[in-house]
Amino acid sequence: MEVTVGVIGLGNVGLGTLEILTENARSIHGKLGFALNVKAVCSRNVQQKKLPALTEPLLRATDWREVVCDPEIDIVVEAVGGTGTAFHIIEEALRQRKSVVTANKELMALRGADLWALANQNGVNLAMEASVAGGIPIHTVLREGIAGDRIVELYGILNGTSNFILTEIEKSNANFESVLSEAQQLGYAEADPSADIDGLDARSKLAILAALAFGEKLTTGGIYTEGIRRIMPVDFEYAHQLKHTIRLLCLARQSEQGLLLSVRPSLIPQSAILAQVKGAYNAIWIRGAYGEDTFYYGRGAGSKPTGVAIVSDLMRVAREIRFGSPERVSPFAYDRLGEYKPLPIQTQKLPYYLRFRVEDKAGIIATLATVLAKHQIGIDAVLQLPREDWRDLPFVITTEPAPEQAIRDALVEIREADFLVEAPFAMPMERGF
Repeated sequence: MEVTVGVIGLGNVGLGTLEILTENARSIHGKLGFALNVKAVCSRNVQQKKLPALTEPLLRATDWREVVCDPEIDIVVEAVGGTGTAFHIIEEALRQRKSVVTANKELMALRGADLWALANQNGVNLAMEASVAGGIPIHTVLREGIAGDRIVELYGILNGTSNFILTEIEKSNANFESVLSEAQQLGYAEADPSADIDGLDARSKLAILAALAFGEKLTTGGIYTEGIRRIMPVDFEYAHQLKHTIRLLCLARQSEQGLLLSVRPSLIPQSAILAQVKGAYNAIWIRGAYGEDTFYYGRGAGSKPTGVAIVSDLMRVAREIRFGSPERVSPFAYDRLGEYKPLPIQTQKLPYYLRFRVEDKAGIIATLATVLAKHQIGIDAVLQLPREDWRDLPFVITTEPAPEQAIRDALVEIREADFLVEAPFAMPMERGF
């Protein structure tokens, strides 16, 4: 007996999924013991799409309701994206008692727990492995692979576009704007790159992973987020002097006080394995209370890696349909998610990297030291590379571990100084590696 699939959305992810299902059909059949067949595809311009040689007869629909309401379809793949139409597709499919596979990180971060409750009510499944780090089966790891552990920390590089930009700046010493343009030409960055470079894409992924790791019902609005727009080549020069590098780091840290979440550019030691993650790759480092450190690395995006995750989910759900699985594991790992009480980022206590661009005048260091001392922030080092333009001299102060609130208060006061070319720039120096 075959299990039938309907694919809604024929962009890169949808087409990549169809290609894998077609070209890898024999291997999939061999692993399942039965066929996994595509019976319907849907896109507004479906007639213009060049599709793989799929099994006929095949429904080619322009209205997603034709697929969702088709009694012959067992599993719906939502590859539309966004939080509008995609939500209605998934909601209606679950109400029609069809299992759903999705790669939609934004929607799963926003409404995933509610949709899983609806899936449970209707006795079907909701699978979302492809929503985070497409080429890395990190959901399965957290949901089943290390489920016996208690996670205490999670660090991730979860946006390939930002990681490509940062590692290209580091390698070529080019400015942010030129590397962003290169990323757009290569197809890594969209025409509007805001979701990637402002940390919003990574924030959605972190919300999903943190729910899996810690059993909290999260909203993206509770996650402190900064992007990478202010990173300059000189920041890497100073970071290297400190034996560090810079990555857009997603952090989830559990303590007795609560759960702290953030997405922000951070300095990490060059000796850390995350420092070796370059280009458009993703990585997740998980620290457990008992199993200690595990590390996961791979392609985070692209039609084929994401397609592999979708097809793997399809196979898992198809087995459930074919053989039954009364004790299904929640896609969020926990039977019921608790209510998240965020730990304010201001309570974080770390060393900080403070970069200043100034017009050279006498007494600058003394002024900065006075303000930092006023806020009980100790100076660890002052670094200044030679520069010819005295009207725009960048230099760096690294601090002793200090509460972020103290750093913020000090920088607000420093921002009024007449020698600054631009507002000071701060990054935490992570020590947990």
